[in-house]
Formats: sequence, C-alpha cells, structure tokens
Amino acid sequence: MLSTLSKQLKSHPALIPLLVFIAGGTAMSMGYLARLALRNPAVCWDRKNNPEPWDKLGPTDQYKFYSVNLDYSKLKKEGPDF
Repeated sequence: MLSTLSKQLKSHPALIPLLVFIAGGTAMSMGYLARLALRNPAVCWDRKNNPEPWDKLGPTDQYKFYSVNLDYSKLKKEGPDF
C-alpha cells in the first residue's frame, strides 16, 4: 500500500497538500474526541469509585471547550449542597 501511495505522490505532487490536510483534520478530530472522552463530566469510566462525577463539579469549573460570553470564575452557586 505504501509503495502505491508513494508512486501516486511522485506522479501527482498536487495530492500532497490534500493528504496533509486530511491527516491534520483526522488528528485534530481524534484529539477532540479524546478530550471529550477524558474531560467531560457526563462521561463515567469508573462506575465503582465515582459513579456520578458531575456531582463533584463546582459552579466555577469550566468543562466546555470554548465559552463565548460566560466567565466561569465569576459564577456564584445558586442551589443548596446535598
């Protein structure tokens, strides 16, 4: 397979940027999926020790990747402690 790919790239050098962008997009999407799987509080990997990890989040914890107009450090708690 690699020999076929190298022959194609040698005969058509315009394919190189296409492959670079495809590889970059694949790497970024895999990184984002890994971040979602490891950092999102709704995902529970350990059901025995911490079955509800979202209960340990404070009101100032930011778990979203990008927040447009909300500063999480200035939020106050609105509900009671359970």
